[in-house]
Amino acid sequence: MLLSNEPNAAARCESHGREPSSSAVGTPSDASGALELARAIGADGLRATLSWQIARTLLRLGFAAGLAIFAGRLITAGTFSGPAFLGAIAGLVLSSGAGLFADLAAARAETRVGNGLRVALQGALAKMSSARIRSRAAGQLIAGLQRHPERLASLAIGHAAAKSMLAAGPLLAAMAICLVSWEAALALLLAIPIMIIFFALLGGAVRSKAATQEHAFGRLAAQFSDRIRTLPTILANHALAREHGKIERRMTAYADSTMGVLGVAFLNAGVIDFFSALAIAVLAVFLGLGHLGLVHMPGFAGLELWQSMFILVIAADFFTPFRRFAEQYHIKAEGEAAANELDWYFGDAAAASNVTGHDGAKPFVSNDVNRFDAAELPPTGLIAISGPSGAGKSTLLRMLAGIEAPSSGVAALPRLTTGGCVWMSTEIYVPAGKLSDAIAWNCASVGRSALRQAAESVGLIDETLLPGGLDARIAEGGANLSGGQRVRIGIARILISDRVVFADEPTAKLDPTTAALVRRVLTEVAARRLVIVATHDDRLIEVADRHHSLTLPKQRQTAIAA
Repeated sequence: MLLSNEPNAAARCESHGREPSSSAVGTPSDASGALELARAIGADGLRATLSWQIARTLLRLGFAAGLAIFAGRLITAGTFSGPAFLGAIAGLVLSSGAGLFADLAAARAETRVGNGLRVALQGALAKMSSARIRSRAAGQLIAGLQRHPERLASLAIGHAAAKSMLAAGPLLAAMAICLVSWEAALALLLAIPIMIIFFALLGGAVRSKAATQEHAFGRLAAQFSDRIRTLPTILANHALAREHGKIERRMTAYADSTMGVLGVAFLNAGVIDFFSALAIAVLAVFLGLGHLGLVHMPGFAGLELWQSMFILVIAADFFTPFRRFAEQYHIKAEGEAAANELDWYFGDAAAASNVTGHDGAKPFVSNDVNRFDAAELPPTGLIAISGPSGAGKSTLLRMLAGIEAPSSGVAALPRLTTGGCVWMSTEIYVPAGKLSDAIAWNCASVGRSALRQAAESVGLIDETLLPGGLDARIAEGGANLSGGQRVRIGIARILISDRVVFADEPTAKLDPTTAALVRRVLTEVAARRLVIVATHDDRLIEVADRHHSLTLPKQRQTAIAA
């Protein structure tokens, strides 16, 4: 799955103009939201789960009947009823087995929904513009993809099953009690409106606290990701203690929001237990008084002992679905919050042109960007785009590469519709595996000799800190690579390709030696094909064949002045 902006940009750049593969995964065009998609994926699993749960309920009723008859006859007549005893044991064993299969069916269904959502999210991200992806912090994006599918799967399966059994379970139990005393069944049914009112009152509090929890987690993930990325700068400025305090405060806020959700959930379960215990106690008192002859109320007097025991055992099962639903109630709130978050991924593509930054502000686009004439670019040469931060250098570069929807007046390069391009930056994506695989990532088949020649030209073969030549092992996410090594891998990719090169700040944050190597390679490659760079590097601008300088848009100047 594409979980970072840079690999997404590179993949789009190098595949631009090609027909989409028939095996590519996408989201259904008629999908109305993440929750609807989750329900569609888990429909069969939900039906299987409900079937087993209903079977468990019916078998539990059989167990209660057998137990009541056996105990009643043993107490009143002193006789051992073998059929009733065997029936109770069979009902207990079979109901336990049905419960096990119900839980397994729910687990399989939730796993299927979670995996299906991730596949759909992968397709949505592959089709999404880089501008829309960048509108969310990387940490919030990744953390959300890890946790939201499971929470939505729990809502679509676990909570949905509990909601359905909330209607079927009490009804089956009341029908069983009606065979003995319809008055007792009616007394239990009168407790349902009280439960419904309580759930309605509690729902708003749970949803509010769950939304607060998701917001707190997103802010924590975004801040943590940003601090990891900028850790060298933090250490260099001796600001570790201050940043640690900021993260600790965010963690405390998230912990408090989580405890708020759990607190409401525990209150919910406690109230349900109180009402169920009170109702069963009232039934037990009236049934007991009826057996003592102190109360002559229809439906509670004149019953045999086994009938009274049957009512009391079934009464406990009557309230079981309410208890299960109460346990799932906070899952509903968390799942709905996750569904709202995931709806962003499946949003209308038109939203890409209306994205906002991490701080909620609309991105500015310089008028110089809109006046840039792509048709005037030569087939070869080094084109440098410079300007102050915020002027739109990177935006223009992505527009020209075809990985972001062009602004008014900016057209993608016509030649890119067939040839593709090579994207490079100091934060270049590097997959785990061998060095040869990292260099050849997302490129057409390249011979090993060409890979070795490219690696040697940038000093990766004799790298003492990355031993093993082309077979050198690279950790997940390139964790064992320095910034300079990442850049040299990017340069090697340029050397093995014959495509147009787009480089975003290729010499930023590099030591002088590596920066000089980048300038030399880009200059040599520009003699054979077009190279466009967005840069602040004066030396790179000096060797460029053409130079386009952008100015800050008026909106940005006004914002800075304010």
